[in-house]
Amino acid sequence: MSAGMAGQLAAKICATVFEDFSDATVHKAKLHILDTLGVALAGSASSETRMTMAALGLGEGQGRAAIWGSCVRTDARTAAFVNGVSAHAFELDDSGGCDHSGAVVLPAALAVLGEMARPVSGRNLLRSVLIGYEVGRRVLEAAGGYEVHNDLGWHSTGTCGPFAAAAAAGMLLEFDAPKMASALGTACSYAGGNWAFIRNGSPAKKLHPGRAAEGGVIAAHLAAQGFEGPDAVFQPAVWGSFFATFCAGKADASALVSEFGQNWRMNRCSIKPYATCRGTHAAIDAIDLIFTRHGLNASDVASVEADMSRFQFGMCGGTVIQSRAQAQMSLPYALAARLRYGKVFLAELETKAWSDPGIADWLDRISVRVDTAMKDEDEPSIAIVTKDGQRHHATVEFPLGGPLNPLSDAQVIAKYSDLAGAVLPATRVAAIRDIVLDLDGYGDARQLLPLLQKPG
Repeated sequence: MSAGMAGQLAAKICATVFEDFSDATVHKAKLHILDTLGVALAGSASSETRMTMAALGLGEGQGRAAIWGSCVRTDARTAAFVNGVSAHAFELDDSGGCDHSGAVVLPAALAVLGEMARPVSGRNLLRSVLIGYEVGRRVLEAAGGYEVHNDLGWHSTGTCGPFAAAAAAGMLLEFDAPKMASALGTACSYAGGNWAFIRNGSPAKKLHPGRAAEGGVIAAHLAAQGFEGPDAVFQPAVWGSFFATFCAGKADASALVSEFGQNWRMNRCSIKPYATCRGTHAAIDAIDLIFTRHGLNASDVASVEADMSRFQFGMCGGTVIQSRAQAQMSLPYALAARLRYGKVFLAELETKAWSDPGIADWLDRISVRVDTAMKDEDEPSIAIVTKDGQRHHATVEFPLGGPLNPLSDAQVIAKYSDLAGAVLPATRVAAIRDIVLDLDGYGDARQLLPLLQKPG
């Protein structure tokens, strides 16, 4: 394969060693792995995962890759797909990568890990995960960034995710640069997924990280067999390349490799405190900030006004709530849930919660407007009008869980424990936690895999 952009990126990927990552970056990777496992284990009980497994005819079959939260073992590509769906089912997985990198990279990496006949150190697993996050985000940045790429109608988790998964899988398989470049090139054949789901609340969005993880695994397996991928996949001026096809001429291919190894993209990612789209989180935090500043609570509120960018409104401005998927993607619903229930977590996204008459009352009191002066990436501006006529305003620039306002280690661990504990026994929940938080000290990361399934 020629040394085009895919070859240049592959060379930098394959030259990366574990020691290139700082202790802080490695620690953050551990937290993201733990968080992804927690949300995926909880998501294994979701209707989306149940339907996916039924559609694939999965029962008690034997294989080397585990479907988390179940007793089923299967092949790597299928496990990556199903576990990716589980990780994204409840909209609690991390963001800021490709966008939902955890739900793509970890299912792919652990599926390949389950196939390995030899020990794989925890350091090598961490390196593969970190590289997966790096590649997924760099592809998105080269595609113009989240707002630009998604504004074209693509869901970046599905379009950029396969490259992340292929890179992570290739690292575990110890690819050299030519094989890695082939895996990246072939991964483009699995890029897809658009925002059509936003119109009717379809759960199709949950398939995108699973399909990306599956595609990356297949691309890596093909490269391992000597299959040659297209070498012009990242050449922006070439008809049929990723950038020419998916980016409407707005790509900057140099972002794939520029300053590689500096400012690792893992450090830009967020861990979610709320079970709704990341675009709603600053608004939830703004409500909390106003309440704290002025000593208010929900009983004091007459109405709420939210000003949003055009992009954010198109993604999260919906007020028709007839499914969990619609509730997850609605800023008005997120605010209504916060005001009605005091929190926005799993229970607040279920049918009983969003069909409550009290939610309808709050939605009637929440108005959303498009502010044409706002940039696509701007966080929403929230105003509360109290029953005595006072008006209070707040905009939260750095939402809770983001890199500049992170959750504490204790908060991440508590989130993981609550979610995983709904599916697995407490002994397994604790054992997974202990392995992940000390992963760089393990000589064989495969010890983690049996713990992710139900006993028996």
